[in-house]
Amino acid sequence: MSNLDGELTQRGQRLLKIRRDSDTKAAELVKMEKMLQQTKNLLDKKTESGSESQDFQENMEDLEERVRSSRRHRRNSLHHTQMLESQMKTVKGELVGTLDHLQELRNVLRRSQQKAEERKATMEKLAAGLR
Repeated sequence: MSNLDGELTQRGQRLLKIRRDSDTKAAELVKMEKMLQQTKNLLDKKTESGSESQDFQENMEDLEERVRSSRRHRRNSLHHTQMLESQMKTVKGELVGTLDHLQELRNVLRRSQQKAEERKATMEKLAAGLR
């Protein structure tokens, strides 16, 4: 049962890490989108063509790729988070079932011990009566 608790704790920690990473990536995505918009605005204001415009274009394309990559990573992280949450629900269900079963076994053991003690007491009375 401690293994299940450990596994549940470990999965919970992984889920928290993924959520933190997802939030971090979301913040980075917002920053990159803002940078992308600023770059686009600068590019729109730029009237002359040449190497500077090409540099801006390359920067803009790089930023767009980083934004797409961050979005993909966020989607993957969210999917992974959902899978972990589903697994945690399954493990919790299994733990509840195991706990119920252990409680039933404990009750059976108590009843068996009580009956054994009663039988022992009866045997001692019979033994005392035979003396």
